[in-house]
Amino acid sequence: MAKVVIYTDGAARGNPGPGGYGVVLISGVHRKELSQGYALTTNNRMELLAAIAGLEALKTDGCEVTIYSDSKYLVDAVENKWVFAWAATADFKGKKNPDLWLRFLKSYRRHTVRLVWVKGHANNPNNERCDNLAVAASKGERLPADRGYVLSREQGLNF
Repeated sequence: MAKVVIYTDGAARGNPGPGGYGVVLISGVHRKELSQGYALTTNNRMELLAAIAGLEALKTDGCEVTIYSDSKYLVDAVENKWVFAWAATADFKGKKNPDLWLRFLKSYRRHTVRLVWVKGHANNPNNERCDNLAVAASKGERLPADRGYVLSREQGLNF
């Protein structure tokens, strides 16, 4: 079983506002960085999308994955098993970001995943790198729409 460490961070300039995510994947001597920006989104969506992007980047199933995130939103929902209860009962009513939670669970279930909360802006080099990637991505030109966020606003949902 391959062991992979994923550091993630999300950013939004305004909430909502332009946003982005940053990811650092580490497996043995291999390291990969990912980032993407969006024209209008929220910080929590970017935090969650960072974890999704990291998991979706893994090429084989069954990896032993540790995700480090400074997002209590993400870590608590998984570690306290809230998101699994929502999915088991198909009750995402009143929950934010159901589109991303369902996508997260699909990738999460392909691996053995543990989430670890890290304090943001506390001189953790990989977390700081993710923050830099996320902020830079949020400042990109011609950023695409975060379709899930746009659709939720059009439908009057609270994402």
